[in-house]
Amino acid sequence: MGRHTLEGNPPIEVNLRKSTRARRLSLRISRLDGRVTLTLPRFTAEREGIAFLKAKEAWLRAHLDDVAQPAPVAVGAELMVRGQMLPIVVGTTKRVQITTSEICVPDQATAAVRIKAQLRHLARDALATASDRYAAKVGRHYTRLTLRDTRSRWGSCSSNGTLMYSWRLIMAPPDVLDYVAAHEVAHLVEMNHSPAYWDVVGALYPDYQRARQWLRNNGDQLHRFRFDN
Repeated sequence: MGRHTLEGNPPIEVNLRKSTRARRLSLRISRLDGRVTLTLPRFTAEREGIAFLKAKEAWLRAHLDDVAQPAPVAVGAELMVRGQMLPIVVGTTKRVQITTSEICVPDQATAAVRIKAQLRHLARDALATASDRYAAKVGRHYTRLTLRDTRSRWGSCSSNGTLMYSWRLIMAPPDVLDYVAAHEVAHLVEMNHSPAYWDVVGALYPDYQRARQWLRNNGDQLHRFRFDN
């Protein structure tokens, strides 16, 4: 439908969309990137939507302040790895080295791309290990494992047994990564979210509620790190 700029300091870009299913005006802020969307019912005039937006300006600005701001990955900054914030420094190493106290890179210019590649490598190893362990427990096999930089989900399991995970899970605490692996492997047994499915998850990972809550509370923090600077 288009965009509207809400004037002010700073101005706010708002995406406008109409929905045949919407019954009322609604305003949504993405916790992943702060994108603002105003949804209008099909027959609601745009001017009515803009009036609603202006009436909600104070609420909108207050909630935008709570959205995690993008954090470029660069020398001198910090990055979360396995639940710990680590400083990024330049050292004499020829490749990226991630220790319990720091992330050491060969040079500043290629820091982001090198760190991203190393994180993907670590994520694949950790997720494959966890997936293999849980698949063995339920006596099932997955067909392959892929990594993506998804924003809408942390993982998925297709009907043909393909497991997909967000590589950013390597930034989360190890137990959270383990939970997501258990969650997706459980779908090899129950391709749904029925009580029977959650029984499988509970058998694989008894403390899953705590890990789920961590993702709900902190998942947006993993997406704020930007590797395209």
